Amino acid sequence: MGLFWKRKSGDQFVSLKLNEPLPEKTATSTAVETPETSADKGSRATAEGVSATSVREAQAIRPDLLTPSASVPGLEPVPSGAGPTPLPIEPVTPKVPAGEPHPPVSPRFSEATQAQVSRPRPVAPVPSRSPFATSVLGLNLSMEELQAQEAALEQEFSARFRRAVAATRESLSERLDTVFQGLKQIDENLLDELEEALIAADIGVATTHHILETVRRGVARKQINDLDALKQAIKDELLKILRHSEKQGVASETNLPENISPYVMMIVGVNGVGKTTTIGKLAQRIKAEGNDVLICAADTFRAAASDQLAIWAERTGVPLIQQKQGTDPAAVLFDSLKASKARGSDVLIVDTAGRLHNKSNLMAELEKMKRVAAKEVPGAPHETLLVVDAVTGQNGLEQARQFLKVAGVTGIVLTKLDGTAKGGIAVAIANELSLPIRYAGIGEKVDDLVVFDPELYVNGLFE
Repeated sequence: MGLFWKRKSGDQFVSLKLNEPLPEKTATSTAVETPETSADKGSRATAEGVSATSVREAQAIRPDLLTPSASVPGLEPVPSGAGPTPLPIEPVTPKVPAGEPHPPVSPRFSEATQAQVSRPRPVAPVPSRSPFATSVLGLNLSMEELQAQEAALEQEFSARFRRAVAATRESLSERLDTVFQGLKQIDENLLDELEEALIAADIGVATTHHILETVRRGVARKQINDLDALKQAIKDELLKILRHSEKQGVASETNLPENISPYVMMIVGVNGVGKTTTIGKLAQRIKAEGNDVLICAADTFRAAASDQLAIWAERTGVPLIQQKQGTDPAAVLFDSLKASKARGSDVLIVDTAGRLHNKSNLMAELEKMKRVAAKEVPGAPHETLLVVDAVTGQNGLEQARQFLKVAGVTGIVLTKLDGTAKGGIAVAIANELSLPIRYAGIGEKVDDLVVFDPELYVNGLFE
């Protein structure tokens, strides 16, 4: 499944520098050599002579003071977990007054003391796992555990995506099965019924005709002669359309230089398509991967817009820049860009007024915001995402056409994909507008906004 936000590619791995050699210490790093004059040499020689004489005199007076250190018992290193090497115990002789006999020293005293000292100290067992059981870096997991965890996430993501397009899959598969029931060969009547099935899934008239032309060529060449071959031909064409759309717009945030900061994402769309919810989910998921995110509440046209966005900002813990209702949206965006640069934010998500595509004054306001953004951050906005409700079907496609003319849309966020049997609208948008589907909403939870995967989507329609 990979990361949701991949711009911080260099920060995915943290180097602990455990295997790097320590810098070698040289004589030049610890002491500075200075030129020695003849007077200095004479003084050093005199000092060495005096020192040698002092040593000889000390040895003559107390030879035991300067004996080699071999007589001093040494401490041997012990393996990890064992007790320390005991020091040698000498018998303790009590002091008695002069003229009285010395009492004998009990050997049991020294033996008991020796046994007590020699007894190894109990060592606490070392845990086999790191105590940081929730390590973000996965340092507490083995490579096999990490691979198993990743495989489980992949399976969960695939299952959720299949459930999201279940209604569309059931409608399309049921129609295809009905079309093929009792037929032994593919003829024009079957292709006409297939056309109706694809249009009913909201794949679109133009896209459906393109697919049927491919199917007809396959039938003429005897390459398509049963239901399985027909489904595979349709899947191949749908996947080809979705892949081709990624060549336009912005298919991935990694397509832009990494030194861009902040990365400005402008979210546009009509009211009621889930724009505010999409912004909250985007902020949460991008922040969860270690990015500093800021939200700009530039929808000052609708009274409750800032309040709804403030709830999402508080829920996700992302700072929100907002002003009172009626403020120029471009001014709010300007303040947000300044704040984002001052705090070193990685991503700035800009909410805009929900507008209909036929409102010329609101569209002109959107153009002004784009000009302000480009002056403050080169190339901004780096992405302009149009939020489309999958339930609206072909009406959403018409909205996308109009926004593309004015707003310079670079990608689509398809919401409520799990709530419609017309999920084929994704293919229609990709084919007719050559715009990539960037994200898809497949539920109500925060993590139900996922990166759109064309292969999973197409497989989910026919499995």
